[in-house]
Formats: sequence, structure tokens, C-alpha cells
Amino acid sequence: MAKPILYGADYSVYVRIARLALEEKGVDYELIPLDIFAADGIPAWYRKHHPFGRIPAFEHDGFRLFETGAIARYVDEAFDGPALQPAEARGRARMDQIVGTLDSYGYRAMVWDVAVERLEKAPADEKLIAAGLRQAETVLKVLTSLKAKGPWLLGGQLTLADLHAAPIIAYFVKVAEGRDMLARFADIQEWYARIATRPSFAGTEKVA
Repeated sequence: MAKPILYGADYSVYVRIARLALEEKGVDYELIPLDIFAADGIPAWYRKHHPFGRIPAFEHDGFRLFETGAIARYVDEAFDGPALQPAEARGRARMDQIVGTLDSYGYRAMVWDVAVERLEKAPADEKLIAAGLRQAETVLKVLTSLKAKGPWLLGGQLTLADLHAAPIIAYFVKVAEGRDMLARFADIQEWYARIATRPSFAGTEKVA
């Protein structure tokens, strides 16, 4: 079988989530760089892979997917390696709840409204950052309440919930406000320190 192909940019949270799944499964894959913010825009050929022009997109032996959640679940189920989803229904539901919470409430606030606004805008919109921090605090409270006992968010098993959360938190702690807030949530701070030491995390970090 041909090695899977992932289209996207190394700066993207959602591309990194898919890469983390591939790395944790030990899958040899090819990352084809694609910058959706390039001056020339999105190349026309890419619309065949993702009709909405977002990243990532994925291909394996002629089978194409877009949407990070679908890609990550396919990678877990199609390839050998450690299972990244709980075997029981309640565990999978909790995993999906965490992923959905991060997508709906965490990503925009923590990455764009706080980290990107602080790092890349001059002057930064302080009201936007403040609102993002309020939302981020609620997200971290929810993650704390949902985290099971054990090293990972669902307990003893590393799952797609961990791989979804890690790149979002990684952006958030690029700025002082994010680091200071995370320090107030000891369980999540310890979890993040733990996942940040994994080879998959280091291997998917954006090269400056």
C-alpha cells in the first residue's frame, strides 16, 4: 500500500493534530506543504481534495478525506499501532465531548483571540484578548472537570482527545497570559508537560 499523504502547513493546529495521530500510530506518511494564507491563494488543484479550501486534507490509496476528526479516526482504525480511541462507548463519548468542546469553544479563543492576536498584531486588540482569556478559563475549567485520574485526559490511555488538545494548548502557552492561566490549572498543566515530552509532539513542532 502507498504511504498516506497529508496536505497542509506545519503552523496549523489541525494539521498537527492529524500528524500526531500518524506519529503515534507509527505510520510513515508524506506531508505536502500547502499554505492557505499564501499571497497567490489556494491552488485550484487543491479544491479536489478539500472543496472548502481548508487544511488538512488526506489521501491513502486513492481514498480522500478532509476534516481533522475524520482523518484522525481513520488513521487510528486503518493502521496498526496503539489504539487511540477507547473501546467502551462511554469513553468514546467522553473523548468526543472533549474534542467538540475544544473545537467549538477552545480553538478560536485560545489560538486566535489570545496567542495570534498577542504575537502577530500591532497593536493588539486588548478587548479581544481579554474575551479570549475569559473563554479560555472556562475551557480549562471544563477540561479539569472532565479529566479522569491518570496521566492522560481519559485516564491511562492516550487518545485522540489528548492529541486534539495538545496543539491548541501549545499555541496558548506561547504568550505570557496563556502560561499564567495554565499555571492555575495544575492537573492540565501537568498533563501538558507530560504530552510535550512525547516524540510525536517534538517531531511535529513547527520549525521556525
